[in-house]
Amino acid sequence: MARVAVENSLSEVCKMLRQNGYEVVDLGNWQQVVDAIVITGQDINVLGDQNKTITGAPVINAEGMTAHEIFHAVHERLSPTEHR
Repeated sequence: MARVAVENSLSEVCKMLRQNGYEVVDLGNWQQVVDAIVITGQDINVLGDQNKTITGAPVINAEGMTAHEIFHAVHERLSPTEHR
């Protein structure tokens, strides 16, 4: 099961991910091993590209995206990894 760190403010995204078999953790616990990180544009300066280097996980900026678009972005980035 893929683990995704998601900001608290994106509760609808958390719900969709859980309903589709993803484990969701609070962004405050992003130090855990995660497969993807979903942020709002507000935290991009905090995480920046350093997070990808540290965790190896893609950082998805959800600014301006619907819950469905965010889910699709997560699923699209993690699907190839799950089939290895």
